[in-house]
Amino acid sequence: MNDRPYWFYFAPDGEIRAQEGHMQEYLVNRPDEATMERLLNIHTVDVAGVVLRLAWQVGLLRDEITNLTWDQVDFESFQIHLPDRTVPIGETLADYLRTVHKRWTFVIGDPANNYVVWSDRYHKQMQPQAISRIVRKALDEGGQTEVRLIDLRHDYVIRQLERYDWAYVARITGTEIRSLQLHFAQHLPDGKAGPKHIDKSDEIDEFRLWKILQAEKDTPAGLALWLTWSMGLSATTIVFLTWDQVDFDRNVLWLPEGDIPMTTAVSQLLKKRYKIRAGDPHVLLSAEAKRPLDIYRLSRIVRTALIRGGMETWTLRDLWLARGENRWSQAVLGKIKQDGPVTRKEVMELLGLSKYSAYQRLHRMVNKRLLIRVGCKYYLPGSVVPPEQQSETIYNYLKTEGFACRQDLADILHIGTKQCGILLKREVESGKLVRIAQRYYLKDSQSFTVASGSLYQIDSTQ
Repeated sequence: MNDRPYWFYFAPDGEIRAQEGHMQEYLVNRPDEATMERLLNIHTVDVAGVVLRLAWQVGLLRDEITNLTWDQVDFESFQIHLPDRTVPIGETLADYLRTVHKRWTFVIGDPANNYVVWSDRYHKQMQPQAISRIVRKALDEGGQTEVRLIDLRHDYVIRQLERYDWAYVARITGTEIRSLQLHFAQHLPDGKAGPKHIDKSDEIDEFRLWKILQAEKDTPAGLALWLTWSMGLSATTIVFLTWDQVDFDRNVLWLPEGDIPMTTAVSQLLKKRYKIRAGDPHVLLSAEAKRPLDIYRLSRIVRTALIRGGMETWTLRDLWLARGENRWSQAVLGKIKQDGPVTRKEVMELLGLSKYSAYQRLHRMVNKRLLIRVGCKYYLPGSVVPPEQQSETIYNYLKTEGFACRQDLADILHIGTKQCGILLKREVESGKLVRIAQRYYLKDSQSFTVASGSLYQIDSTQ
């Protein structure tokens, strides 16, 4: 028997390798942040730019980058959905990936291409070795000769640990807490991770938000909050908004996606700010220098205002998402009230969402008890018997009436006959119900005994 020890390590290609002998020091070559930012500015929509961002800003492994598809990129909720975890992405990165998606689909001319990293030379998914070569070349050009592709992920892990607790980082990186502590504690101040990450409630404290809006109404943060919460503008739209887009006569904002009516509060705030505007054409300027704000600066001052008002777990992006979620929910509820129950495909068409995004939104509406799902259709509460009560409703009806046809049961459940047929088939297979011809009975009930006896007599006379 071989008693020599083995130790495991991350190879440069991102795979885990086993090596005989005693464990060596876990090597992490952290890249220079300024150099990485410069490389990202150089590599905009080429493969190197995409891979560098996915590794350094999202912490994806090489195989995860290779196999990543556009279906996994959720632009609405700013997340990437991997088989073993969900990773949050910033608004800036989401906008970048959206641009890449549109451009590559146009250049490749194949809307069916679903891989994020695509070889337009070979017209297929780019292979892992090619990805490594491209990143190696880009890093060498930036003077980061000792930095490997896996080091970009390691640097992401360390940066997250500087901000959040072990458990949260383990969740978004897919790494066990013990492994994180073993390999990365030495890179943290006093070996400790950041404060506990608090998963915020889906529900906004609107009274508290209203108090913040009133307290901050004369500040850039307050205007940004009003534009986001009352009108649904994203941070990107806000920082690029100019006075040429503000039409006080028609009381609308001219945006690329169309004119948006201004609320009374926003109109008043903009008129007040317009009177004291500086020479810059941008609507939102810093309070001190009177210069345009970038997304990072805007997010920071809004975050400060929210913390000051007691909403420390919320960000401007969170409010924008919550506002959009409410708008989408109202659209779905309105369609159901008008046309009846909907399917996921109908919601995809209504909101222009991917299959996964539509499922996520409907799932959240079900969890909030805004909808009830029966089979593949979604109903308003009170318009249908909930799935957990369907069996009991059927049993009680059969106890009273003795038997029922499928249409009878579909009517009392308020569902379609096809859905009811699937439910009844399951009940028969479980042994709770018995079907004779087109009628359903409770097993061992008197009605079933009589019906089966009559059927036996008919068979005997034939």
